[in-house]
Amino acid sequence: MKKVADMIDVQAVKAPTHPVTATSGESEETVWLDTPRSGRDRWLHIGAIQFGRLGMVAVLLAVWQVASGRWVDEFWISKPSAIWDVLWGWISRGEILTHLEATLTEMALGLFFGALGGVVFGFVLGRVKWLAELIDPLVTAVYSLPKIALAPLFILWFGVDLLSKVVLTAVVCFFLVFYNTYAGVRAVDDDLVDVVRVMGGQRSDLLLKVVLPSSATWIYTGLRLAVPYALIGAVVGEIVASNKGLGYLLAHAAGTFNTSATFAALFILMIIATFLNFLVDWSEKITSRRQ
Repeated sequence: MKKVADMIDVQAVKAPTHPVTATSGESEETVWLDTPRSGRDRWLHIGAIQFGRLGMVAVLLAVWQVASGRWVDEFWISKPSAIWDVLWGWISRGEILTHLEATLTEMALGLFFGALGGVVFGFVLGRVKWLAELIDPLVTAVYSLPKIALAPLFILWFGVDLLSKVVLTAVVCFFLVFYNTYAGVRAVDDDLVDVVRVMGGQRSDLLLKVVLPSSATWIYTGLRLAVPYALIGAVVGEIVASNKGLGYLLAHAAGTFNTSATFAALFILMIIATFLNFLVDWSEKITSRRQ
């Protein structure tokens, strides 16, 4: 039996996504073609998707605004207009910049050191099997600890300033990147390694031309997971003990039963996390093109 794709008319391939019926003998099958669009059609499609997303958000905010105070007590869910008033107050007074700087600094430093340690440690244990077997129980034991339970200990060791939040964030990110890097290094095709060795390749050639490209997808998966958790680690550290940062704003708002300020802080955190994930996806695409 011929494949369905072999029986599709050439003109049909040039059309947008649509159902095509292919007949083979007595059987008939309908398939959907996700064919490549022209440049104009592709941009129209992207615009329609973005417009649909904005429409969904607008409808949600409108329903929220109408429901607050009418169907649900405003104390519990606040309303978009009140949340905007809080946000604008923080922005106009310049107050939000101090808290953003604190949280982003803690997150960036923690993500950098945690990801760097995870990649290096994952490469070493991935290539040195006996060392991985030796310290595997220790790594598993530390990984199984709830990271939030370490926050009071880090604050006791490093104080309530920047360092304790950076260390907590780094620990949270380390294991996510480490386990993905380790799995990616272990999954490298041994035949490729043997070919490079036969051709006289050095250890640096193996790492840069075989192991690193093969495990790049795994590393980016770990980074994509680590980015939101880096923000979580920084915010949790600020909630436990801090006098500035988005976590401090969130804890202060919740402690004073200010629902509008609580939602405002959560909104800022959501925007930051979305933007950071966009940066990770963009950097992965750029890197993959150069490999």
